[in-house]
Amino acid sequence: MSAAEAQRRADEEGLDLVKISPNAVPPVCKLMDYGKFKFEQAKREKEARKNQHVVEIKEIRMSPGIDIGDFNTKLRNAQKFLADGNRVKVTVRFRGREMAHTDIGRDLLLDFAQQCSELAALDKDPKLEGRHMSIFLSAKTGKAKA
Repeated sequence: MSAAEAQRRADEEGLDLVKISPNAVPPVCKLMDYGKFKFEQAKREKEARKNQHVVEIKEIRMSPGIDIGDFNTKLRNAQKFLADGNRVKVTVRFRGREMAHTDIGRDLLLDFAQQCSELAALDKDPKLEGRHMSIFLSAKTGKAKA
């Protein structure tokens, strides 16, 4: 049908003439209430945004000489972050002569990852960047069982 006839028919029914595929020969059009269509599309997008969960990266910082009590406190915090579905970056900061003993920091990070192994998977092996050595842990499942 011609474009003029299609537009007349749309006006009679109180609808809009929307080009679906304008480059096709002949162009493909559809009769619809465009305002209602836009409203429903925005509503669907808003609902989709509401249901998505943004994964944050939480950071835990330690030093190579950390004591067992402090280590356990940081471990509990990391497990709580992982249970919420977030990623955790665990960093060991070396100061002064501690740079000569980076193996202590590596062992500390690997022990930390091993303690979190039931909740998380180790993304990267310990990596030394300047005076900081870090690992990334990501939760095995999105949310923990309530």
